[in-house]
Amino acid sequence: MRNASNVASIQGMGGRGPMRGRPVVKPKDLKGTLSRLWILTSGNRKGLGWILLLSACSSASAILSPLVIGDAVNAVDKRLPAVSLLLLLLSLYLCDWIVRFLQQFFMASIGQKMIHHIRVALFEAMKTLPLAFFDRKQHGELMSRLTNDVDNISNTISNSLTQLLTYGFTIIGIFIIMLFLSPLLTAVSLIGVGFIFLLTRIVTKHTRKLFTQQQKILGELDGQLEESISGLTVVKAFCQEEQMNRQFDQNNNDFQKVATRALIWSGYLMPLTNVINNLSYVAISVVSGILALNGLISIGMISSFLLYTRQFSRPFVDIANIYNNFQTAVAGAERIFEILDEQPEPKDKQDALPLESPKGDIEFRHVTFGYTPHSPILKDLSLRVPSGTKTAIVGPTGAGKTTIINLLTRFYDVDKGSILLDGHDLRDYHMQDLRRCFGVVLQDTALFVESVEDNIKYGRRDASRKEVEQAAQIAGADSFICRLPKGYQTVLAQGGAELSQGERQLLTIARAVLANAPILILDEATSSVDTVTEQKIRRAMLAITEGRTSFIIAHRLSTIRDSDLIVLIEDGKIAEQGTHEELMKLGGRYASMYLTQTDS
Repeated sequence: MRNASNVASIQGMGGRGPMRGRPVVKPKDLKGTLSRLWILTSGNRKGLGWILLLSACSSASAILSPLVIGDAVNAVDKRLPAVSLLLLLLSLYLCDWIVRFLQQFFMASIGQKMIHHIRVALFEAMKTLPLAFFDRKQHGELMSRLTNDVDNISNTISNSLTQLLTYGFTIIGIFIIMLFLSPLLTAVSLIGVGFIFLLTRIVTKHTRKLFTQQQKILGELDGQLEESISGLTVVKAFCQEEQMNRQFDQNNNDFQKVATRALIWSGYLMPLTNVINNLSYVAISVVSGILALNGLISIGMISSFLLYTRQFSRPFVDIANIYNNFQTAVAGAERIFEILDEQPEPKDKQDALPLESPKGDIEFRHVTFGYTPHSPILKDLSLRVPSGTKTAIVGPTGAGKTTIINLLTRFYDVDKGSILLDGHDLRDYHMQDLRRCFGVVLQDTALFVESVEDNIKYGRRDASRKEVEQAAQIAGADSFICRLPKGYQTVLAQGGAELSQGERQLLTIARAVLANAPILILDEATSSVDTVTEQKIRRAMLAITEGRTSFIIAHRLSTIRDSDLIVLIEDGKIAEQGTHEELMKLGGRYASMYLTQTDS
């Protein structure tokens, strides 16, 4: 997408502005979206009146200067002094420079305030959205809304809006003066403008399709590159380098062909526009020469009119492009409003209960839940977990194990039934209080580009360095942290890429230790590590689950033998439950799974 924009920006009116005919994303409701955008930016638009006034002043300079030049030409032709007129012209140009500078100065400040407000509103809205929203949306697409769509609006407000206002005033003013000077010459000039407008429509019709196709191929090329780089180990392992090269060459060649055609078509616009303008000048020169010979107009008037003709025809192609950018920006605003219109997480009840010292007594009462309607994952599930119980949840993939955790933490709410904590429905508590009750260690570790210490302190920002070190020692992470270049102050790469999977997992366990939550959730914490690291993580798990209500999801049944309660989930229902010894004596599904894993 970014590459397409860069390619699109290299061709324009003498190097000014973006590509003519670039792909345009049209809004569904232009008027309604503009109205909402106007309301959204209320309180951040102070100074737009000045922008309007400065645009009119800038246009006045463009409108008046040809008249002054015409008077100066007449003065020279009649051998009269023209110094005062030249000084006036210099003053107009100087004023025009000052006005344009002030215009950009005010617009940069006002535009960025408005964009800052939009970006904050969007980010705040995304923080309130439920997990279900992020599950059904691609994260890259959401990032595009937060960056590309907001940038499109920013560019339109900061650049296109001032140009559009100035062009609007300029065209209207010049047209009125041209009619006043000579209706006949104005009619001749309008013929050339009409041809330019028609040419722009024809060229953009072809280039829009080509650039849309170019964007599509570029997306395929980017996707193939991303897959090749991220999966390079697999590519080499299966000796697929030649196949990878063939795919790249095919996409790259297709992109080259389409991009070349698009650039050729867009390249027609400027030369043909110049030809039309030159022919228009010739026609105006011939007609004005005839009028001058008959004494109907002066030489100065001819000079003024030729300048007006140039200024009158030049903005039309730019306005067409500005309008396209304007439509794309409004379409981006619609995508932003789609997020703002999403239903946030359920708000706390007015009489919501505080949760200051939870005991950790959990009960599922006839819980039914599905991520999509009419496709339940959990089916009438009931389970009692007393405070301080270490509960292991096992079962085949897709049985509903992680869904239980999602419901416990209220990432989702049950469809039927209820989940109780200390005798009250989870929905009766303040959401923030409820979330603070849980310490979570997931299979997919989440580490940030911050120091090791800050990553561990993520759940308790006010923790001291000593508390961080104690948590790392309990989790078994202190030894490898001390070996890092700067110890606890080592800044991690994206996702902790320089650490092994086991080391990353130990850091997240240290984070859970420091949070000291009364209820602990360990979701497949040992699934991606070797046996030695598994034993380290298991010892850390034993330390942090002591005396806490804990839920452990595991495929490796050897890691949960010492659990107080083991619950086997199959097809969204509890198939078996009990201690390890009880389930082995039962000789059912759990015993079969355990014996299979241990080869006993």
